[in-house]
Amino acid sequence: MEKKTAIVSKDANVEEKGQTGGSLFATIVIPLAFLACVLIYMFVLGNPANFEGGDINNHPLPGNYLGIVYKGGWVVPVLMSLVLMVFIFAIERALTIGKAKGTKGVAAFVRTISAKLNQRDINGAMAACDAQKGSVANVVKAGLLKYKEMQNEPELLKAEKVAAIQKEIEESTSLELPMLEKNLVVISTIASISTLVGLIGTVLGMIKAFAALATSGAADATALSNGISEALINTAIGITGSALAIIAYNYFTSKIDELTYSIDEAGFSIISTFAAQHDTTTARSQHTV
Repeated sequence: MEKKTAIVSKDANVEEKGQTGGSLFATIVIPLAFLACVLIYMFVLGNPANFEGGDINNHPLPGNYLGIVYKGGWVVPVLMSLVLMVFIFAIERALTIGKAKGTKGVAAFVRTISAKLNQRDINGAMAACDAQKGSVANVVKAGLLKYKEMQNEPELLKAEKVAAIQKEIEESTSLELPMLEKNLVVISTIASISTLVGLIGTVLGMIKAFAALATSGAADATALSNGISEALINTAIGITGSALAIIAYNYFTSKIDELTYSIDEAGFSIISTFAAQHDTTTARSQHTV
C-alpha cells in the first residue's frame, strides 16, 4: 500500500511539474514575442528608408512592402506576434510529441511488447519500455508493473485483476495526455482571434482613409486606394495567422490521437494476454486437481 501511494505521489508530482513547465513557457514566450514584433515594427518596418522622402509620415516607396505593412497601424505588431507565437508553439509541440513517441517507431514498439508478452517475458517487455522512453513507454510500463503485481496476487479473482490492470493503464494515460496537449489551447485561441484582430485593424484603417478623404473635400483616388490597401494588410496578416494556427492545431491533434491509439492498442494487448494466460493457468490447476 505504501509503495502504491509513493507511485501515485510521484506521478502527481510529474504531472504538476509538466503543467508548471508548460505554463511557464507560455508566460515567457507570449510577452517576448510581442516585444520582438513591436521592435521589428518600429525599427525594420518603420525604417525611414522605406518611405518617400525618408519620412514615415509619407507614402511607402513604390513596391516597398515593408513600408506598406508599417502603414497598417498599431494592430500590425499584434498580428505579427500572433503569427510568431504559432511558429514558436508549433516547434515546442513538435519537440514534445516527438519525445513522447520515444526512441523508435511507436508501431514497432507496440509489436515488441506484444511479442514479449506472448513469450511470457514481462521483464523483457519492461526493459523494452526503458529503452523506448517517452509517454507511450511510460504508460505501457505502468501497465506491465501492475500485470506483474497481479500475477502474484492470489486473493483476487480474474475479473478483478484485469480491472486493476486496466485502471492502472487508464490512470497513467490520464497523467501523460495533459502533457501532450499542453499549449495547444494557445494555438487554438490564435486560430480563433487572429482573423478578428485583423478585421479590427482593417476597419480602423478604413475609417482613417475615409476620414482623410472627407477632410480633403476632393476625391483623391490615389490616396483612397493607398489607404484601403494599407488597411487590408491587417486582414491579410490576420487570415495568415489564423490559417497557420488551424493547420498546426489539427496536425498536432492528429498526432496525439495516434499516440492515444497506440497506447490503447498496447493496453489491450496487455489485458488480453493476461486474461489468456490466466485462463491457461486456471485450467492447468483444475486439471491437476
